[in-house]
Amino acid sequence: MEPSVLLLLALLVGFLLLIVRGHPKAHGHLPPGPRPLPLLGNLLQMDRGGFLNSFMQLREKYGDVFTVHLGPRPVVMLCGTEAIREALVDQAEAFSGRVTVAVIEPVVQGYGVVFANGERWKALRRFSLATMRDFGMGKRSVEERIQEEARCLVEELRKSQGAPLDPTFLFQCITANIICSIVFGERFDYKDRQFLRLLDLFYQTFSLISSFSSQVFELFSGILKYFPGAHKQIFKNLQEILDYIGHNVEKHRTTLDPSNPRDFIDTFLIRMEKEKSNQHTEFHHQNLMISVLSLFFAGTETSSTTLRYGFLLMLKYPHVAGKVQKEIDEVIGSHRPPTLDDRTKMPYTDAVIHEIQRFADLVPIGVPHKVTKDTLFRGYLLPKNTEVYPILSAALHDPRYFEQPDAFNPEHFLDANGALKKNEAFMPFSIGKRICLGEGIARNELFLFFTTILQNFSVSSPVAPKDIDLRPKESGFGKMPPTYQICFLAR
Repeated sequence: MEPSVLLLLALLVGFLLLIVRGHPKAHGHLPPGPRPLPLLGNLLQMDRGGFLNSFMQLREKYGDVFTVHLGPRPVVMLCGTEAIREALVDQAEAFSGRVTVAVIEPVVQGYGVVFANGERWKALRRFSLATMRDFGMGKRSVEERIQEEARCLVEELRKSQGAPLDPTFLFQCITANIICSIVFGERFDYKDRQFLRLLDLFYQTFSLISSFSSQVFELFSGILKYFPGAHKQIFKNLQEILDYIGHNVEKHRTTLDPSNPRDFIDTFLIRMEKEKSNQHTEFHHQNLMISVLSLFFAGTETSSTTLRYGFLLMLKYPHVAGKVQKEIDEVIGSHRPPTLDDRTKMPYTDAVIHEIQRFADLVPIGVPHKVTKDTLFRGYLLPKNTEVYPILSAALHDPRYFEQPDAFNPEHFLDANGALKKNEAFMPFSIGKRICLGEGIARNELFLFFTTILQNFSVSSPVAPKDIDLRPKESGFGKMPPTYQICFLAR
């Protein structure tokens, strides 16, 4: 063997020995899984198609609950509707801990409403839910905000005069502006350079987090953080977004009127001032910054990516778009904008949106959890702080709940009478105590944007429907649709 190869192996083993000290062997009785190699864990069982493919293959051998060693640390996988519900709903408190995805940990560091734990998480979640409700349903309802944004989008799409365009940027604009109006108290023009830069950073970052290299980083972050890679760019991007948020917070601080809060940031600053003498308060600058980053990022990328998948599916299945438009014409007509009250009268459209979310499968592995105490689950003892991945994709593609799990079929959400039916396996926002904070806003956005666009435009593709490829561009912790061109033709 070449001396250089021996040296490289020696260095690698040295690094592995350094990081494994931070992962003491767990006590307890974990579910079965493939035998791990020392330090490397189950690296050799990982499919090049990514974590999800690997986990689905292992599920066939080990069942719905099994253990995989991601590098030196054991992670319990929950697959299928029943297993996920038993954990996140039936034992909600025990499974309510949060583990940060390794590529964003240097920025997040356990702060903010999405990745906090314990009392910090409970305090921030209570505050965030109440504040978003106030500014989403208060002086101007979230419905009015979405309708206004939908009008701006229609005007912008008319300018295209039916020419092919990539909808990525416009869908980002509309969803970002909704969360911006709640968090920052303002919306941005679609040509605002700062706004465009932020949207580009979000798109880049979501792509990088979803990439294969980020999945490899998750296995050996203790070593790989010292080397170049996607994690460095993610850190740089998020820091630039945080710089913008920091400037915005300072601007809010200098113009704050405690008797008349304008948005989420104002409300947080007022709470900070109220609790400044409490040395244990969770209402401090770092939690404000990371909470705003989390809400801004999640509120922009998830809904915009779902819309992109949705319209790609409408191009692939034009008969579905046609049936939605028929329902829009019958219930709403062409002379008024869609409202949230219309949703209950439009079961087919609602079913299509549900099926888009199911098929898009946007966060297939789920955001990682951990158990908050030693926990007995299905006969196994999971030691406190054991990481748990609720594989949402396994529920959204559960053949016991969906007749054609791998096909796009709105009938999955319709009963024999054509009414919308609930489905226990439908959990695109996750479930339990850690369910997505913005679920209500996202559902309203998807309905109002989707119906407003199809009320005003027919859609077509430069590519024949049979040749449209639905395979994701990236599929890691997030799933991204391929880029495509779409024509919006005025009806």
